[in-house]
Formats: sequence, C-alpha cells, structure tokens
Amino acid sequence: MNEWLKKFTASFKEKWAKWSIVQKGILGGIVVVVIIAVISIGRMSHAPTTIPLFNTAITDETARDNILFRLDQENIHYTVNAAGIIAVDDEKTARRMRSILVSEDLVPTSLDPYALFDVTNWSITDYERGINNLRAVTAAVKQHLEALDGIASADVVITLPERSVFSDEQKPTTASVILNFKPGVTMTRKQLQGVQKILLRSVVGLREENITIADREGNVLNDFEGLADLDRVSIVEKEQKLIAKLEKEYRAKVLVALQQIFNSDRVRDLNIKIDMDMSKVASQTTEYFPVEITPQDKSKPYDTRVTRDYLPLSSQTITNEWTGTGYNPEGPAGVEGQNPPVYSDMSNVVGKSTQTSVTQNNVMNTRNTQKEVSPSIGRVTVSVNIDGSWKKKYDKNHNPIIEQNEEGGYEIARTYVPVDEETLAQATRLVQDAIGFNSARDDSVSVTSIRIDRTADFEAEDAAFFKAQQTRRTLLLVLAGTLVVLIAFIVFRFISREMERRRRLREEEILRQQQAERERQLWEAKNEGMEVTMSVEERKRAELQENAIAMAKEHPEDVAMLIRTWMMEE
Repeated sequence: MNEWLKKFTASFKEKWAKWSIVQKGILGGIVVVVIIAVISIGRMSHAPTTIPLFNTAITDETARDNILFRLDQENIHYTVNAAGIIAVDDEKTARRMRSILVSEDLVPTSLDPYALFDVTNWSITDYERGINNLRAVTAAVKQHLEALDGIASADVVITLPERSVFSDEQKPTTASVILNFKPGVTMTRKQLQGVQKILLRSVVGLREENITIADREGNVLNDFEGLADLDRVSIVEKEQKLIAKLEKEYRAKVLVALQQIFNSDRVRDLNIKIDMDMSKVASQTTEYFPVEITPQDKSKPYDTRVTRDYLPLSSQTITNEWTGTGYNPEGPAGVEGQNPPVYSDMSNVVGKSTQTSVTQNNVMNTRNTQKEVSPSIGRVTVSVNIDGSWKKKYDKNHNPIIEQNEEGGYEIARTYVPVDEETLAQATRLVQDAIGFNSARDDSVSVTSIRIDRTADFEAEDAAFFKAQQTRRTLLLVLAGTLVVLIAFIVFRFISREMERRRRLREEEILRQQQAERERQLWEAKNEGMEVTMSVEERKRAELQENAIAMAKEHPEDVAMLIRTWMMEE
C-alpha cells in the first residue's frame, strides 16, 4: 500500500510538473466544485425537521395572517405549505407560540391547539381511557404554562368529575395551578388573564370561578374582583397624572410668554391649578326647526329662504249635528238636583247643536343629538408674580455711584422701579387668553408685582464689581512699575553704551597717536640714515596691518560686513 502511494505521488508530481497553468487551474476548479457539492449535500442531509404549530390546516386567511404577524414579532422562522399548515423549527418553539397565541385569543375557535398532545392508547375500559386523556391534557397545560416567559415551573391539578344524570347534581370541573416565577419576575393582570384563558381553552366545561391560580406563598393571583379597589386607585392615579400633565403644559406656555416679555429673572415661577371633572356625562338633545320650502339664493346677500313651521300630512274633519229637547239630568228620584242654574234654565228647551272637530297630522324637521363628555376642565386658577426692575445710579461720567450701607460697607446705589398698573392689567389679559379664561367656570387669574428679595444677588454683583475695580488698579500699578523699570533699563543701557563708545574712541585715539608717533620716529630715523631695528611684536603688527589693508582692497564687501558684525556685537 505504501509503495503504491509513493508511486502515485511520484507520478502525480511528474505529471503536475509537465502540466500547463491552464490545466492546473482546471483541476483546481474541479476540486473546489466537488468540495462545495459534498458540503451542500451534507447540510441538506442534516437539515432539521420542522414541527407543525397545529396539526390542522388554517383556511381562514385573516386568522392565518394574524398568527404569522405574531410569529414575525417574536422573530421566529416558520414555513407555510400549500394546505395552510404552519410549521416551526423545533418542539420548544411550537409549545411557546401555542401558549402565546391562546393567551392572546389568536387561535381560531374551530382549531384545537392541543391536538398534538392528545395521545389515545388502546385500553380495555373507558376509565383508563379517561385517565389517559386527563393526564395528556394536564401535561399539555403544564408545558404551555412553563413555555411562557417568567414562569420557571408550574404545578397543574385538573379535576374532571363523573357525569351525573341530573344537571343540578353535576359537580363542576375545577383546576388548580401553582406558579413558580423566575427571580425578579412579577406577572401583570393581563398576563394572569392569559394564563386563565389557556386553562379555559384546554379543559372542557371549566369556568372562571372554578380556576385558582396561586404562587408558592399561597397568594391567589386571579382574584380579579378583589383587585377592583386597586383598579380604582390606578384610575385615580392616571387621572392625577392627566391633570398634572395639563397643568404643566399650561404653565410652560404662559411662563414662556411672560419671560420673553419681562425677562426670565423677573418672572421666576407661575402657579396653576386645574380642577377637572372625570365623570362621564351623556346628554341627548332633540331640536325642532322649520321646513325649508325655497332654498337660499346665493347670488343675493339677503335671506331669500321660504320656510314653514310645519307641513300637513293628513287631516280629518268630523261634524256632529243634534236637534231636539235639551235633557237635564236631575239625579236619583226624591233627591234635589245639584245642577248649575245654567243647565236648569235650559231644561225642556228645544234647540239645535252642531259640533265640528278637525284632526290634522303635521310634519316638521327634527334633529337628535347625543353627546358624551369625559373628562371636562372645571375651574382654572392661575397666580403669577412679576418683579419690578432695578436700575443703577450713575454720575455725570457714567460711573456707578458707590454709597455706604447700613452695615458700614459700600455698595452700588440702585433704584427699584415697580410694575405699573396698566402693564399688570395687560399681563392679566395675556394670561387669561392663554388659558382660555371662562368666567362661567369661575376661573381666576391673579397677576401681582411683589418685590423679590435680591440681597444675595446684589452682594455677589457688588463683590464682583469691587473685585474687578481692585484688579484693574493692581494691573495699572503693575503696568506702571513695569514701564518705569523698562525706561530705567533703556536709559541705563543707553548710558552704558555711550560710555563704552567714548572709552573705545579714547583708546583708538591713543593707539592712533602712538602709531603716528612711531611712524614719525621711523620716518625721521630713515631720513637721518639710521638703522632701525623693529621688535617682534611691531613686526607682527605691521604684517597684520599690511594684510588687513590688502584684504580690504581685494574684498571690500566682506570687510564691510565684518565691520558691521563687530559693531552690532558691541
């Protein structure tokens, strides 16, 4: 085997060396395609099987769309075949979604959501079949409840009594559930109602009054009648939040308007109180109005309508005529009559009587209006204070006037200018229009101008002013001292440079005189024919002088720059 592998490897290497780049690329592409095909086949063969959410097809498109929309909200992958059966990835997801759909009443009434758990085994007696059915239902309910978020475990006990011949002797079906919640989880009333709906849909014949849901401490959780007081407290709390929100909106609107006019520091706060009627008031009104015969002519500015109060629908006229002797009853025999004299005078009088009655049915326009108002705003009270303005006193140079206070210190002189009555009246009208003032509701708006204590503000402002004045004086003194020192330094530098210049000129003059004297002596000695012997220093000095003169003649610009450099250094 090893020899064959070695021969195959050697042969492959020999052929690989002889192949061109195109042949090598084709072979590599074939290998990649084969690998991808093998991986795809492996994935397809290991693809997970789907679990039907319900074993019955949902033909109602509306109900199916609602279920699919709820699955999309939970980010659950699902498939729907042509028959209408919805399938999910695993059994755990299917159980959780069945519980959610049942609690939210999204399962069609014709569909049994627990059909997958109803396992019917072959048994000998109906009793064993009933026991197995009860166990299957109990297990299904337990799985559904434990699939809900927040429930760690659930203990379910369902009692199905024997059927009685007489309905009044039939014992009710009961269910008892003990829920163990996850740490930090508390179920709301809506969630508890969802658990109760799961039980009602799971057990046939079960009613709400026969369901008990409790926690590990024994507290009954589905006592919704006992929660009526809590609901009332919650409703009152919501009403108070609604009133507070409305007061906040009114306050912000009015306060911003006043602060833009008078400055935010002068209008610091605004108090508003709104009384609201949270009761529902229903009213029904019937309105009768005339019948329009001729409509309004739009081309004319005046009213051209012709109306009537009513229109006759039908009428009936009845006429009764009577001719004969008038009959005046006297009562029983032997009893004195009690008739008025008018009737007594008409006794035994022959005459004629005619009676006519007209009955007419009329029609008129009516309008019935039904209106329900809740809530409604009652009395609105607003109070706001606008502070006056403070003005500083200035002298003729426009500098603040400083005066001594009662404590012996110094402060800036100020004058208080209160808000005049006309401005307060205008502000009152502004606030009234902003809140929709209604005298019928007994609304009240109070705008006052009470002076606000600004002692702390003025003390801080005065301290900052005096500190700025002191800082300004200190800076001026420092600048003045710096200027004096700078001037002294400049004068000293000027004097020192002048003294140095004079010293240098004096030394140059002495050297020049010595050089002139030396040259004069040499010249005289030369004229007299005397042999002059120069010292080494004089000879070097002469050579340097000759070299400098020669360099100055050859390179005058460089020499001038050197001299300027020396002068700048000195």
